[in-house]
Amino acid sequence: MAILIDEKTTVLVQGITGRTGAFGTRAMLEYGTRVVGGVTPGRKGKSVWGVPVFNTVKEAIDEVGLVDLSVVFVPAPQVKNAVLEALEAGIRTIVVPAERVPLHDVLMMVSYARNIDARIIGPGSLGLISPGRASAGWIGGARELIEESFKPGYIGVISRSGGGVTTVCWTLAQHGLGVSTAIHVGTEPIIGTTGAELLKEFQKDDETHMVVVLGEIGGLMEIEMAEIMAKGGFRKPIIFYIAGRMLPSGVRFSHANAIIERRSDTAEYKEKVLEEAGAYIAKKPIELATIAKQLVKR
Repeated sequence: MAILIDEKTTVLVQGITGRTGAFGTRAMLEYGTRVVGGVTPGRKGKSVWGVPVFNTVKEAIDEVGLVDLSVVFVPAPQVKNAVLEALEAGIRTIVVPAERVPLHDVLMMVSYARNIDARIIGPGSLGLISPGRASAGWIGGARELIEESFKPGYIGVISRSGGGVTTVCWTLAQHGLGVSTAIHVGTEPIIGTTGAELLKEFQKDDETHMVVVLGEIGGLMEIEMAEIMAKGGFRKPIIFYIAGRMLPSGVRFSHANAIIERRSDTAEYKEKVLEEAGAYIAKKPIELATIAKQLVKR
């Protein structure tokens, strides 16, 4: 099994005729993802890598049938309208790679999605992958790197870092371990799907036996995950590494929200809360794999 995407998931690409849309479409097709259509206004009748292009999301769905997931490869100022169009057409999982989406737009589309029980991954997400089954977005980079890094298995991966998700999965693979689904949640201060929400999904997945999390200083993601664990909402083994632990207060680490502004933003505080909730803590990135290997042997 996997969460959010597998070989049966039908995928639409909004902005398919743009450079990034065409690149992402090719990457997904090469990995075996069921990309059934694309949308670019005014380009109906065209095709990209054999995928038919339509003017609107509704038009695409009327033609190709049910769509489970949309990847929105459009510039940040256009993201809100594209996401709302997909949600209104009935698509319930949306991946948003664009960064620097206006904050008010993010708040509006995330609120709308929650009200209709839909899910947004991102903004600023490279996507997600269920190794050997399907991918959405442009997670992992070149095909050769994807094949080397993402091996099928029983570990769920949640990452705040886009590059970090590939590194973590590669490290697990080097230790003979595989992944059920790996997800880059996004880089923006507000994201559509939290780590805590993903833990609930992994808890329900019988083939995910443990979860590895690459977190960061700043933000509340790890604290919220600890709260879910403490309440019994996630009961499988889980390992955390919090990046940016050596940075002083006021220095930003990679992403807009990865900055220590208060005590709860620090790696030390997050590790303490997580450990109290039952998590294993890695002090170095490689320990995510070595601890996971030890847990597998038990």
